Amino acid sequence: MSNNINPKNDPIKNTDEDSPIEIPITQINLLCYDEKNFEEFKIENVNNLKNLFKDKQVNWVDIVGTKNLNIIKSIGENFNIHPLIVEDIYSADQRLKIDYFPDYAFIVVKAVNYIKGEIFELEQVNIIFGKNFVFSFQEFFPNQYEQIFERIKQAKGRIRKFGADYLVYVLLDVLVDNYFTIMEDFSERIDELQEILIENPSPKVLQEIYELKKDLIKIRKAAWPLREVVSQISKIGAEFFEESTNIYFRDVYDHVIQIIDTLETYRDMLSGMVDIFMSSVSNKMNEVMKVLTIIATIFIPLTFIAGVYGMNFQFMPELAWKWGYLTIMCVMVALAIGMIIYFRRKKWL
Repeated sequence: MSNNINPKNDPIKNTDEDSPIEIPITQINLLCYDEKNFEEFKIENVNNLKNLFKDKQVNWVDIVGTKNLNIIKSIGENFNIHPLIVEDIYSADQRLKIDYFPDYAFIVVKAVNYIKGEIFELEQVNIIFGKNFVFSFQEFFPNQYEQIFERIKQAKGRIRKFGADYLVYVLLDVLVDNYFTIMEDFSERIDELQEILIENPSPKVLQEIYELKKDLIKIRKAAWPLREVVSQISKIGAEFFEESTNIYFRDVYDHVIQIIDTLETYRDMLSGMVDIFMSSVSNKMNEVMKVLTIIATIFIPLTFIAGVYGMNFQFMPELAWKWGYLTIMCVMVALAIGMIIYFRRKKWL
């Protein structure tokens, strides 16, 4: 069953008629469900939100777009959410953390808005949850939880059979799984750069390595604190989670550790690639210098001979000899060939 409180099914775009400034778009969805029942509401007026909650069902409020402070404050007032949490939700530069209150807990995590080959930015995702309710706040469109909506609507998997604690696990699991997608793309990019680096270590390759390294640092900043947050969640008491749900959070924790290990491996690989680039450039320069040195060495005795017979002294008997020029040229060619043969035997060429 689906009720549309907003019949146009559009995101909220509040504007003040007396002000030319448009308040950012906010989209609010409410899903109430249990194993047998499901209802969906598109919320236009947040003051009606509390009246739609079902006592014996899981109530999931998903908010996309957190730049409308009035809406965030209204939700906080209607559901007795601490003002400091409202401030944290509105501010997009919070550290990853989990805070506990008597009736609910508050989580701040980071998601990565990513398209293959390019990281746009880190997105702050806030989750407030209690016994039968979950609020999720996302900064940007598109909604990262569309796949969860479909699973709930179609009653796929076990999500409809469990409570709000399992929904929190699913929300975090989706964000963590996105990191694995990014890691796969990173692996492909690193492999491509390694091949190019061996064939043609150009400055453009070095620039791409540094850009990839910068993206890696950005993801690492989001993934490292996530480990501690998920670890703390798995230790929450029975007032928030069923004992049977903790195993799922431990699974998420294992995935986060795997991501961090992979990030560390990639960081070492990129650092090694920079060293390989520097070594390749240095070796290439050494090869050039070796060739130039050999050429100069070959011409040293030839220059000496040419210098001797170019001194223009009056009494130099060889200058009057008929075969003098041809003899000197032959000597010079023989010297050059002899030195080249010697260098080859020494494996300098």
